[in-house]
This record gives sequence, C-alpha cells and structure tokens, in this order.
Amino acid sequence: MLSILEKQRVFFKSGKTINYQFRLSALKKLRETIINEQSTIIKALQLDLNKSETESYMTEIGLVISDLNYQIKHLKKNMKNKMVKTPLAQFKSKSFTSPYPYGNVLIISPWNYPILLTLEPLAGAIAAGNTVIIKPSEDSPNCSKIIKEIISNCFPNEYVAVIEGDYKVASSLLKEKWDYIFFTGSTNIGKIVYQAASQNLTPVTLELGGKSPVIVEKTAKLDLAAKRIVFGKFINCGQTCVAPDYVLIDAEIKDKFIEYLIKYIKILYPNYLTNTDYGKIINEKHFYRLLNYLNEVSIIYGGQNNVDNLKLEPTIVEVTNLDKKIMSEEIFGPILPIYAYQNLNEIYDLIVKNSEPLALYLFTENKAVQSEILNNIQFGGGCINDTIIHLATNNLGFGGVGKSGIGSYHGKLSFKTFSHYRSIVKKTTYLDLPFRYTPYTKLKNKLIKLFLK
Repeated sequence: MLSILEKQRVFFKSGKTINYQFRLSALKKLRETIINEQSTIIKALQLDLNKSETESYMTEIGLVISDLNYQIKHLKKNMKNKMVKTPLAQFKSKSFTSPYPYGNVLIISPWNYPILLTLEPLAGAIAAGNTVIIKPSEDSPNCSKIIKEIISNCFPNEYVAVIEGDYKVASSLLKEKWDYIFFTGSTNIGKIVYQAASQNLTPVTLELGGKSPVIVEKTAKLDLAAKRIVFGKFINCGQTCVAPDYVLIDAEIKDKFIEYLIKYIKILYPNYLTNTDYGKIINEKHFYRLLNYLNEVSIIYGGQNNVDNLKLEPTIVEVTNLDKKIMSEEIFGPILPIYAYQNLNEIYDLIVKNSEPLALYLFTENKAVQSEILNNIQFGGGCINDTIIHLATNNLGFGGVGKSGIGSYHGKLSFKTFSHYRSIVKKTTYLDLPFRYTPYTKLKNKLIKLFLK
C-alpha cells in the first residue's frame, strides 16, 4: 500500500500528468472501458444492490459517462490560465490564475452508488492532473471488484490504483500524507476523515448525508408531487444520500396526498418481493436497523419484509412525536415518514434541529412560499416541484453544507475541486515605478494614495 503511494508521488513529480494530451488520453480510455464493460458493471450492481439494468444506467453508468464527456470536451479550456484585471498600482503587468493539480489524491467511496460515486470524482481528479488511490466500499464487493478491474485495465498503479479492504485499510490510508482527500459517506465517518486530514493540513471534500426534508405546501399539485416523491424516495430502495427523508405537509391536504402516495407505490413498485425494478437493502445490519424504526411509529402502508432476500416493502408511516429516532437519524431506506403541520412557521425549528440537510425539496405553486423557504433555510441543494434530479446535471455543483458536507463537484466544479488555482502577476521589466521604494516622501505618499483608490 505504502509502496503504491510512493510510486505515485514519484510519478506525479515526473510531470507526466501535467500534459494536456496525457490527461485527455486517460479520460478517453476510462470512458471507453466503462462503455465496453457496461454489462459487467450492471451484473455487479444487480448482485450488490439488486439494481435493474435501467436504474444502473440511469443513476450510475450514464451519469459517469456524461461527466467524462464533459471533462473531455472542456479539458483544454479548463486547463488554460484565466486573465483577470490588474489594479493600477501594479502597472505595468498582467494578472492571471493558473490551475495546477494538488498531486496525490485519495478517494474513499460508498456502497450505495458504488460506480457513480467512485468514478465521477475520479474523472475530475484525472482531468485536473492528479494521481489517485481509490478505496471502494467493502459492503459492495462485486462493484469494488469490477472497479479494480476497470482501473487496472486502464492505468498503471503508479498513476491510478484501487486498494480494497475494510475500515482498517481505510484507517491505514488516512494515516498517510495526501495532497487531497475526497470522501463520500456518513457524517460520523466524515468527522474521522476530517480529523485525519487536519494532521497534515490536507484539503478535503466531504460529501455526507443528513435528513433531507420534503415540504408539500397546500397549493402543490398533489398527484404529480406524490409521483415524483415516490420516485425519489424508493429508487435504489431508498439508499440515496439525497433521497426525501421525510415529508412535511399541510394538514389540510395530508389525507389526499397519502392516497396519491399509495397509488404510485402500487403503480411503480408492485410485488416488492419479485419486482426486478426494486432494489434490496445492502446487508442485514442495515435491514434490522430499518425494522427498528418501524417498531416506534404507526404504519400507514407497507412494512412487509423478507430477510432472506433483504427486501423491505415501500413503507409510509405517520409521525406525531418528533422525538422519535426516525425523525432525528438519517433513514437511508424505503421508509417515508409523514408529519402534518398547521402553518409553515412550524417546520423551521424541525429542519434546523436536523442541521443543514444535504437536500431540500419543495412542492408548491406559490412563488412567495418558494422565496420564503429559500431565504430562511440552509441546505446543500435541491429541487422545486421535483426530487433528486439536481445532482444529475454537470452545470450545477453537488455538495452539502455544515454537517451535510464540505465542498462540491460535478462538471467544471470537479476540475476546480481537484485543482489549486495559483494567483500570478507577471510584471514588465522595462518600467519600474519608483514610488513604492524608500525613502518615502510626501509626493510618494500622494502617488500611493492615488494609485490605491
């Protein structure tokens, strides 16, 4: 493990990754390999998470290819120095920012979207000119295996390498000195990563979790809102960091809204045990964790389960006591709590109590309500009148705030995340303004004040 990192340090210092053609070739090779290995990736996702072919492409493979296409298309432009205005006091000179790779990068990825959340940050790290070591999750072993195969077929390990293993391996990696660490996972583990990074003042991106609320205001189009919430909640069996975690709904429309929710669960996810479009819980630990939530709430719909195949039926529960665990812990599964409010002012304390959610979703036709929510609640990102789709565009950054994360990426922001932007002033040598030099005089003082206006 250490020898690989040492090799990568030597490789980076060789300057090979700085070259535009080198980066471009690496991105194209990765894209080509992913395209060629689609069937193998889909099989791995099916084994680990019971993802369908369509969901595997829509939420993982397709998004990675899309980001690689973006990085390839915009690489030359992103690598260029960018000119900025120079103040008169620096006459005559040019000022520009110059992107440069951090160096040796560690990417620690999770199990819930193991392909997407490993290979998309990798694309940004490669585009920016870094070397990379990847630590995929041990909880999705089939996907970790195919990731390692893809990377070893694309790159020598002194450039990009995969190191598999459990938390002990991750802990060992975090003890090393890195130039950048990119972590996706829980807030609790994110704190450990942040603390380890601080020992060497290593910059980080932390893509964490949190309880992402859905607010359904009384002017919302309930039928469509229910359909889109069911999609966002139960895709990947609810194991999505930006999944709607709970619904806050105007009490006047609660009963009708629940009818629509049940309608669309039956349409989109019938026969949960045999439905090939519906995933499974990643392992028994998380399966029983979810069942414990059901013991403390009133089930409106669903709740059936089968431990043999780790299947839990899409479930709606009603919550009246906000002190329950289900309203303070991230659910990360196919359970959707509903809490009815009497007026919008009630919801602020609840959302703030759960601290800076990674995502927020608002369903309303009232523009004043839209403005009120956006102006009064801190969150990472989100949607108005839809769920989760904000993470599927290369033109928007994706990331949390506060307890839900540090930094963001996707598209151009991925390149920026893995680059340090050096500030440079290039001064002419045929002119040298004398007033900045001692001895200072009254005239020089006047000139300095004039130039620094």
